[in-house]
Amino acid sequence: MSSVVLEPGSPAPDFTLLDQDEKPVTLSDLRGGGVVLFFYPEAMTPGCTTEACDFRDSLAPLQAAGYTVLGISPDQPEKLRRFRERDGLTYDLLSDPEHAALDAYGTWGEKMNYGKTYEGVIRSTFVIDADGRIQEALYNVKATGHVGRVRALLGVGA
Repeated sequence: MSSVVLEPGSPAPDFTLLDQDEKPVTLSDLRGGGVVLFFYPEAMTPGCTTEACDFRDSLAPLQAAGYTVLGISPDQPEKLRRFRERDGLTYDLLSDPEHAALDAYGTWGEKMNYGKTYEGVIRSTFVIDADGRIQEALYNVKATGHVGRVRALLGVGA
């Protein structure tokens, strides 16, 4: 696990990353509304597809409650564009191959899979309030059922 662990109330680390269309997205530009930021290991893999589609299916109530949803992975914009098109994702996916945001949020670190230890993305979600502070920091989440938990925490219904 990364040495960085963000706690509710702490400032959300700012970043500028390219989206799937290679347009820069800066977190601080979204102040004034909430942001749901989810970090996932790799576009087009089964667990990440499940999570991304759950966010897609929950986008309308999240947006109605004032939240922007953004997904971040180390994938290049071209792969993110294919992922977005393939699964009809209607929010931006951000590319972080240099791990700038991944490191700042403590979501790049040691993982274990089938008994092997390796470095990778620790699936995590952050809710950032309108003032740019961490409202919820959920580390090491499961892909399935996670979006429902986020909605419950935020009191966002169907």
